[in-house]
Amino acid sequence: MAGIGPMELIVVLVIALIVLGPKKLPEAGKSLGKGLREFKGSLSGDHEDETPQLHAQQHAEPQHDSAA
Repeated sequence: MAGIGPMELIVVLVIALIVLGPKKLPEAGKSLGKGLREFKGSLSGDHEDETPQLHAQQHAEPQHDSAA
C-alpha cells in the first residue's frame, strides 16, 4: 500500500492553488475541514449541535403509568 509522500502532497497543493486561486483556497480548506469534522462526528455518534436537554430527553427511559 503506497502512502502519500511530500512530493505528491506538494503537487496536489499546487494543482489546488491553480484551480481555486489564492483567494478561494483558504475558504475551500475551511469547508473541507468542517465537512471532515461533521463526517467524523457522525461516525462516532457525537453531535455538537444538540442541546444537553434534548440529549437527555432522547436517552431517558420511557415512563409507564402504573395506574393503567
